[in-house]
Amino acid sequence: MTESVTAGGHPRETDQRLAKGARARASIARRAADVASVEGLTGLSIGRLAADLGLSKSGIATLFGSKESLQLAAVKTARQVFVDEVITPSLREPAGLPRLRALVERWLGQVADPAFPGGCFRVATLAEFDSRPGPVRDAIAEDRRDWLAFLTREIRRAREQEHLDGRSAEAVAFELDAVIAAAHTARQLGDERGVRTAYAVVADLLGGR
Repeated sequence: MTESVTAGGHPRETDQRLAKGARARASIARRAADVASVEGLTGLSIGRLAADLGLSKSGIATLFGSKESLQLAAVKTARQVFVDEVITPSLREPAGLPRLRALVERWLGQVADPAFPGGCFRVATLAEFDSRPGPVRDAIAEDRRDWLAFLTREIRRAREQEHLDGRSAEAVAFELDAVIAAAHTARQLGDERGVRTAYAVVADLLGGR
């Protein structure tokens, strides 16, 4: 132990370099997600990000290696932002209808007051890659499957606790996904009436107030 600490301080220096590299990767990935929400994942470029962040292209290339790795990092970052903004706060609510409503309201909040400049990242990138086979499409599809599976479980739990009948939890999750995607499109086109309509449809799907 003494040897590792006193040998020129190398372990500490290594830890500092690793931490600095992790911070740089996180900053670049977040900027990549911001850009992709507006211009698409295919619009990402190392040169663009270098100019935006005041970094060298070679430095970004060293950290990510390829455009595809950068795209995957953007998807991963957007997923974590969604977890932090939507899922984690909603889990503080009691299980059942209160938690379900919190989840959907926060999800809609990503349309009305989005974390990314281009609106809901998931909606913005799904259409871009739905017919492009490869790792990026797989990551986007996996994220969507995971979210809808989680949402379906929460819908089912709420229905069981409230003794509600009607369409299956899978169908309601699918409908919510479609309505919120439509709300995103309406907002991006400046159609506030469409956004209000989406809110009303969601309230109806959740059984009103």
